[in-house]
Amino acid sequence: MNKIGIDTQKAQTLSDGLQELLANYQIFYTNVRGFHWNIRGEKFFELHIKFEELYNDLIIKIDEIAERILTLGYQPEYRYSKYREAAEIAEATKTTDGVADVENILSSFAFLIGKQRALLQLSGDADDEGTNSLMSDYIREQEKLVWMYSAFLNRN
Repeated sequence: MNKIGIDTQKAQTLSDGLQELLANYQIFYTNVRGFHWNIRGEKFFELHIKFEELYNDLIIKIDEIAERILTLGYQPEYRYSKYREAAEIAEATKTTDGVADVENILSSFAFLIGKQRALLQLSGDADDEGTNSLMSDYIREQEKLVWMYSAFLNRN
């Protein structure tokens, strides 16, 4: 058992999953910053504000994920080069088209929600309420954002 009473092997598995999640959040955060900085067009004012709200939320989650890794007894990765190697979310290459940006956000959320659901199951099995609660909160918040961004695109 580790210092917080979680089986060491299960804590390692959770930490590895959180490291992957952290890498993907870092790329997603950087993409959204680019969307915020470079948005152009008719919906500039609306999307500029929404993208800022989103990246401010993402930076908080990035810190929470890193601190959860530390709580489990491991060290979070901090090198951007390692994030790029580990992440499945790709760096955005076009950041001026609001519709494309929102589509990128939706696909990133779909990926993150899936990853977080897997961690939710692992944390439940490990009796890790801290990680479980974090993932549950993230999923609930992001499902609502998926609905809202989808509504913006006039999609169900």
